[in-house]
Amino acid sequence: MPSPPKKPRRTAERILEAALVMFNRLGEPNVSTTAISAEMGISPGNLYYHYPAKDTLINALFDRYRASLETLLDAAGDVRHVEDAWLFFHMLFELLWEYRFLYRDLNDLLSKNRHLETHFQDLLDHKARAVRQVLDGMNRGGALRAGSHELDPVATAMVVVLTYWLSYEYVRDPRRALEPEAAGAALLRGAFHVLSLVMPYLDGPERNHLLALVGRYHADSPAA
Repeated sequence: MPSPPKKPRRTAERILEAALVMFNRLGEPNVSTTAISAEMGISPGNLYYHYPAKDTLINALFDRYRASLETLLDAAGDVRHVEDAWLFFHMLFELLWEYRFLYRDLNDLLSKNRHLETHFQDLLDHKARAVRQVLDGMNRGGALRAGSHELDPVATAMVVVLTYWLSYEYVRDPRRALEPEAAGAALLRGAFHVLSLVMPYLDGPERNHLLALVGRYHADSPAA
């Protein structure tokens, strides 16, 4: 028996998807709602019916990102060893990459959007708590050997790298850094540099395992 036909995606959903692609590719300041409607082949009035202003589009995308990020951060308490941490941070960078326009234009967006200004601070706090949970879990699991006072500045530095890594990638190579073909290498470098901050505190075998993970991923990833 043939399966029933899929329901067509709602226009509001299609607009969000098109806006995300264009914001990521061109940068949010360079994309107008008129350009989005033209790309989709719909009238500007149809777009405004669903999203009366560009900020409503940005806020809807941010709220999606926030929901996904908070779900992922809630898994931080399960991390005990380097392999757990590698997977956790790589998944974080994959999500950041999916919504990379937020980080490419972060300072500009925060300066003009009150919704983002307020809720990005909440996300930053959640991210800091999650990173500290990761370090505490690795400490309890024996992967790390460090006192609590040593881990505080490490956790802060890890959050800084997580937050600004894509900006750094963009500054290094503005024309190509945030293109899809650069994703593999950018995610690999980001995850490694976050975890490299705990390298001095890693137990010997765990340090070797981290280096092996990086090497294996690099070998298996054509984009890297």
